[in-house]
Amino acid sequence: MREKVKRLQKGLLRDDTSYVYALPYLPGKRYKVIQGYFSRFTHRNRAALDFNLKKGDTICAAREGVVVRVKEDGKRGGLNRKYRPQGNYIVIEHADGSRSGYWHLQYQGAFVQPGDSVKKGQAIGLSGKTGYALMPHLHFLVWKFEQGRWHPVPTRFLTSKGIRFLKTWKKYKRPAE
Repeated sequence: MREKVKRLQKGLLRDDTSYVYALPYLPGKRYKVIQGYFSRFTHRNRAALDFNLKKGDTICAAREGVVVRVKEDGKRGGLNRKYRPQGNYIVIEHADGSRSGYWHLQYQGAFVQPGDSVKKGQAIGLSGKTGYALMPHLHFLVWKFEQGRWHPVPTRFLTSKGIRFLKTWKKYKRPAE
């Protein structure tokens, strides 16, 4: 998977069949990807992205679906595994059975509850620094259940410069709707 993602990011492998996600923040906003797919720090084995959102920045649904899990009672965070259980999050299930997850929300920072239907681009919560987190940010990933287990899915996003597989240390602007 790691090599496939690298080839997708470099444009050496073309994927035009996967869903195109909205960037998980408000239209017109631009944020840096501070940790990308399979990065060395904490994403070594994860096809996940970290966006440099500040505490209190609005998180938006990257795709329509139904909220299946919400945790918003964690109050602490830091760069120690003991803080993992404190991490607040929202998980949304999509029509194809895949799920997207949004982690490190601030305490009581969810705007949605399990069972709520959400639209692509809808505000769903506020960014924070709960759980295993060095600084405030949004940890985003998509996964799909196949062959008896959950697998990460590298995702394409609509940016102000077109459809892209995102790269670490690059800033991406969400186009106006």
